[in-house]
Amino acid sequence: MATVLNSLLPPPTRWSSSSSSTSTQPAGSTRPTMSFHYPDFPAPFAITNYSASSRAISCQLQTTKGFAVLRRDAMALIFSSYIFSRVGLHNVALAQPSVGFREYIDTFDGYSFKYPQNWIQVRGSGADIFFRDPFVLDENLSVELSSPSSSRYKSVEDLGPPQEAGKKVLKQYLTEFMSTRLGVRRESNIVSTSTRVADDGRTYYQVEVNIKSYANNNELAVMPEDRVTRLEWDRRYLSVLGVENNRLYELRLQTPESVFLEEENELRQVMDSFRVNKASG
Repeated sequence: MATVLNSLLPPPTRWSSSSSSTSTQPAGSTRPTMSFHYPDFPAPFAITNYSASSRAISCQLQTTKGFAVLRRDAMALIFSSYIFSRVGLHNVALAQPSVGFREYIDTFDGYSFKYPQNWIQVRGSGADIFFRDPFVLDENLSVELSSPSSSRYKSVEDLGPPQEAGKKVLKQYLTEFMSTRLGVRRESNIVSTSTRVADDGRTYYQVEVNIKSYANNNELAVMPEDRVTRLEWDRRYLSVLGVENNRLYELRLQTPESVFLEEENELRQVMDSFRVNKASG
């Protein structure tokens, strides 16, 4: 630190010495008094090699005062540089991508897609394939296929325009989520529908719907004021529909609305990666 502070001092503009004794030196002394003058300081200061004790103390106070501002400035500069460098490194770390993808390929049934690499496969769900986020359990994806013996799809346009396909998708969801519990109410709406032609030349429909589920906290209560309705869950469902091998393929993504905006980029990458292919089975 001393090296840093000393390097900040400008060179002296005048050096003087005197071999004669003065009133501030002991009688008979021939030791010189050296005076260094710095134009950038508020006033010149002197370092006396030999003087009375009171003069030495006064000189030391002048020197300490002269260095005080410069030392504070240097320390502030070094400390602030350290803080900004640490903040910069922290921001770079946060800017790194947090999610990678793996590819799932089913050559037997004829489809493929990419999914977040930290998601885990769950068996016994009833879907052809099912993956789930291990931390957000309501966030998952699955693939549903129509029966090869009872379907004769030639293209996804057999479902009608995207808007009609959206209505069919929403109806299917509501049928699956039908509940026999008393006091349950569902609100749903189609968020968007669109058509996409992928790099394989096939046409895909994309459908987004929102479904909210409400339930009474005490559905058996006699008085209406005792049956308070509360929101059970609020979810976004994203479907990609494609046709190949005379079958309808549907990639389904489910996520809570509360995390949709945070996860939207990754979820749309999964949607865009879905492909249907010639089956080997």
